[in-house]
Amino acid sequence: MDAKLDTADVAPEADDLAEREAAYEKFVWDNLKRNYLGNYLHGMLGMTGFRLVNTPTFLPTYLHQVSGSNAIVGLGLALQQVGGIISPIFGATKVEHRTRVMPAAIWMGSLARLAVLGMAIAGWMLKGSALVGALLLMMLLFGLFMGAQRVVFSLLIAKVIPISRRGRLQAWRNTTGSAIAAVLAYFAGKYFIGHNLFGNGYSTSFTVAFVLTSMGLWCIQFLVKEPQPPTTRARSGFRERFRDLPRLIGQDRSYAFFLLVQMTAVSARIATPFYILYVGQKLHLHGAVQMGATLGLLSTAFMLGDMLSNLVWGHVGDRTGFRLVLLLSLIAWVVATVLLMNVQVSWLIAAAFFGLGAAQAGYNMSAQTMILEFGSRDDLPMRIAVSATAESITATIGPLVGGGLADLVGYDAVFGISLGFLAVALMILIAIVKEPRTARLAV
Repeated sequence: MDAKLDTADVAPEADDLAEREAAYEKFVWDNLKRNYLGNYLHGMLGMTGFRLVNTPTFLPTYLHQVSGSNAIVGLGLALQQVGGIISPIFGATKVEHRTRVMPAAIWMGSLARLAVLGMAIAGWMLKGSALVGALLLMMLLFGLFMGAQRVVFSLLIAKVIPISRRGRLQAWRNTTGSAIAAVLAYFAGKYFIGHNLFGNGYSTSFTVAFVLTSMGLWCIQFLVKEPQPPTTRARSGFRERFRDLPRLIGQDRSYAFFLLVQMTAVSARIATPFYILYVGQKLHLHGAVQMGATLGLLSTAFMLGDMLSNLVWGHVGDRTGFRLVLLLSLIAWVVATVLLMNVQVSWLIAAAFFGLGAAQAGYNMSAQTMILEFGSRDDLPMRIAVSATAESITATIGPLVGGGLADLVGYDAVFGISLGFLAVALMILIAIVKEPRTARLAV
């Protein structure tokens, strides 16, 4: 009798869940056009602006110019990553139980943009060690809020964009964003920085980045309609969820080794802040005009590589899954680094930066999209947070070590270590990590 009662109780709940799942799916497809447009505009404008901050040219050069130290450059990049170590997990605990994540996305996005504006204001208001300290603080805050933002915006995309459309969305928004950023980077390098526009060309560039990224945030706020998911996790505290992380990682072997690939690949960024400094040393660049023109050229090449490759990465990812994109991008990273180490002609150096841009685009797209395809939907915020935290831990240590090594033994040794990390990542990916989309379809 008890068994019959249990069955009768479960059946209506199952039917109700199925109805809610169907309603959720219908909402997603009914609102796909406006949600696609909102995410496209947000990504295009946001990436256009943030590339002026994150591209391995402007900010490392600026820090080196005001500090005169490779170690300070490494410290700045490390502090930016320190901010992203705990904030993703904290952000996940704040949104995984909510049916709406848009309010948190707007708050985190706004704070990240204010940190960029802080870099600009510091450049105009401060000098010497005070400027160095302010830039380091703003980089720490930028990383802190970007870490939390990564979780909420990735979760938002997972909620409103079907899996079969995510690759092409990222491809088109990244391509157009990179196209605008490439033009902007050229003008920022040649005219803003080269002519020290408004008294500080770097501050002018960061202000433009703030305006563009803010416009993107307004687009997603006013266009995107967010569905209410059929199920959410019960609310739990930070410590409880933190203690649950080993279970989350250990329940899927392929996911666990995917995290290891992420950590080793991000460790290869030990060399990233020093690409442009290496070129400056190799080409014996001196003076604001000469350095500004080179910054503009190489930043444009980097962003063109990002722009043109994105269409390929998105198409391949939607057709085959993003494991192949990750594999090809790591190979491109190795080839571009080797090229940069072995050429001294300007157009070949630009070709190496083009390859580095393409590799970064492929890595970012594959890492951010693959993580959405492992495991259950209710655990998605925490999986995104774990990936972001894993990347941030290694990305924090890398620039610190890289800055010290660059001062002690030179840039070539740092680049060699970077190549070693990439080789390890490739071996783990090829030997162990399976395509999560194939595994999901097989269930």
